[in-house]
Amino acid sequence: MFRQIVKELKRHAPYTLLGALTGIIVMIIFFRLPFRVSYNIFYVLHPVHIILSALTTSAIWKLHTDRYNLWVMLLIGYIGTIGIASLSDSIIPYLGEVLLNLPNRGIHIGFIEKWWLVNPMAFLGVAIAYFWPKTEFPHFGHVLISTWASLFHIIMAMGETVSFGFYIIIFLFLFFAVWIPCCSSDIVFPLLFVKERKYV
Repeated sequence: MFRQIVKELKRHAPYTLLGALTGIIVMIIFFRLPFRVSYNIFYVLHPVHIILSALTTSAIWKLHTDRYNLWVMLLIGYIGTIGIASLSDSIIPYLGEVLLNLPNRGIHIGFIEKWWLVNPMAFLGVAIAYFWPKTEFPHFGHVLISTWASLFHIIMAMGETVSFGFYIIIFLFLFFAVWIPCCSSDIVFPLLFVKERKYV
């Protein structure tokens, strides 16, 4: 399992690198957005991330087990998605905001703050995976959207001026906020519950 985790992290690092680079470009263009606009964009990207994450997490589990039912799939998809997506999109960016002492820092936990929007998206992702268990495009989309969700969480906290060193630090935060949590959510977490694997 450890070798598989390392292999998957290496394989998905380029996706995350691309996502972080696009995130920096987006930040350069939009860093002066008002708080409310950034907040609204975050709550578009975060629910989309939840759908793609739940789809991928559930599909990975379904494709690797011979014994599955909808209720177990629902639990794995929901818990693996909500917990790790909150870490990726909200908690790690907030830690970056605190370390950088950003003026408008705050933590926005989607499944609590907008429970009526975020939680149904997780169930929708599981339902899609039940009928269409695909992983390649949803995972790539998950990584990209998660990067942008993390980015707009940070943009909400920013002030008026940004230095070059700031962009380097944000790039590192974006990379690690997405790379390990997203691979853990999509690949590692669902495989922990596979007892009998099947060939796919």
